Amino acid sequence: MTLRLDLLRHGETALSGGLRGSLDDALTDLGWQQMRAAVTEAGSWDRIVSSPLQRCARFAEELSMRLSLPLHLESDLQELHFGDWEGIGTAQLMETDAKGLGCFWENPYTFTPPNGEPVLAFSERVLRAVARLQLHHEGERMLVVSHGGVMRLLLAQARGLPREQLLQVVVGHGAVFSLDVAADGSLAEV
Repeated sequence: MTLRLDLLRHGETALSGGLRGSLDDALTDLGWQQMRAAVTEAGSWDRIVSSPLQRCARFAEELSMRLSLPLHLESDLQELHFGDWEGIGTAQLMETDAKGLGCFWENPYTFTPPNGEPVLAFSERVLRAVARLQLHHEGERMLVVSHGGVMRLLLAQARGLPREQLLQVVVGHGAVFSLDVAADGSLAEV
């Protein structure tokens, strides 16, 4: 049996404009509106799983209470840690580390931001979390509230994209995508 994951990216944050990574900033009013609008046609979920960072978790808590669904906070679904680049916008990085940023955009698997988390380690962490969810909740449908990087990774895998195209996957604030996770861990976009 498969597991259905409805992936929801958090909305706009108070410190938008930079690489958020593991920074724990809050949603703006617009961010809350984006997320609420994304689930107006709510699926028939069995549970909600969320990154513990407040830009995901606070909305997941609200929705869990409103829909009377169990909620699990999963730290392995947190965003990539950008190290020294955390909180810095790409325009500023173009001025201070254009070469590094270029290498990262070209192939994030071969360049790690200074003091950041390697994308390969990030990928392994996220895929382990998805495998655990599939193992324990096979046959269910769940809402996963997470981050752009997590969703790009899973969508790139489902679409069979080469690793270097990871950052070409577009995932806007409040975006929703659905995936099926098979027992063997393979992902298919629905």
